Amino acid sequence: MSVPATAIPERSWLSERLVDLSPAARRRLKWMDYYVAHGRNARRTCRHFDISPQTFYRWWRRYQPQDLTTLEAHSRRPRRRRQPTWAPALALAVRALRQQYPRWGKDKLVVLLHRAGWTVSTSMVGRILTRLRQQGQLVEPRGRPVSARKARPSRPYAIRKPAAYAVTRPGDLVQVDTLDVRPLPGIILKHLAARDMISRWDVVEVASRATSRTAARFLDALQARMPFPVHAVQVDGGSEFAGAFEQECQRRRIRLFVLPPRSPKLNGRVERSNRTHTEEFYEVTELEWTVPAVNRQLRQWERIYNTVRPHQALGYRTPREFLQDLARAG
Repeated sequence: MSVPATAIPERSWLSERLVDLSPAARRRLKWMDYYVAHGRNARRTCRHFDISPQTFYRWWRRYQPQDLTTLEAHSRRPRRRRQPTWAPALALAVRALRQQYPRWGKDKLVVLLHRAGWTVSTSMVGRILTRLRQQGQLVEPRGRPVSARKARPSRPYAIRKPAAYAVTRPGDLVQVDTLDVRPLPGIILKHLAARDMISRWDVVEVASRATSRTAARFLDALQARMPFPVHAVQVDGGSEFAGAFEQECQRRRIRLFVLPPRSPKLNGRVERSNRTHTEEFYEVTELEWTVPAVNRQLRQWERIYNTVRPHQALGYRTPREFLQDLARAG
């Protein structure tokens, strides 16, 4: 196998040019040096470097000793790139919604766009978000860490949820939980959350302490802001759900079910609620970290959550829309 001779320049001159070459081009230059140093034996060169003859010949034909950049790979970028098919106004609408709700993905945003009169697919919303990030027009907020802590003494009044207890209507079972919010050193707020098992309707508040009296007062908010009667509440073994809280549940004739130890998955709906409120509210909202200030903005977020935010589990309806559809169905 013979290849036409090519003049090889002095190594001192080549050494000066090597600094400009990529690692891949330097590797190809080694092929050429080996080939010339071993009697221009192409097959031996291919065996030594474990490359195909086609690859070697292609680079040898391209190789110009006086211009080592001929060993660099050509750009593989398409000459004609796909251009956006959406209107600039749609991109602005997507960006505005994502900035308003930074933790909502394309599946939720497309529902809001449809409500606003846009005809757009979920995949197009995803492409628009990708393009906005690439162009630096959409900067995602950095999350602030929030930790959780729970206590679990025994309970006198609450019972385990009977296996025969059926949850078929809104209000049949509301899961309640607490979460520690630690935004800054020395600041700890207690987030109280209630989620209805059927409609996913949420009620949320913060307090400075998680005591049984605090939890008992939370029952006022729960009953006032859930648009249906609450028949039963399910909690974990935390001390905040004993004492005054249990007495208040009994006084209001609300059944109280307590989870077995180390069984957070049995309260999975409200546990998921804690994550949602952490990611979509606490981590992305500028807050004055006092109980009254946080509760004011938390009430606004609660309204958005129940009446604006599409829920995948509800067929991308809001809890309010789900309840309206349920009422129409009789």
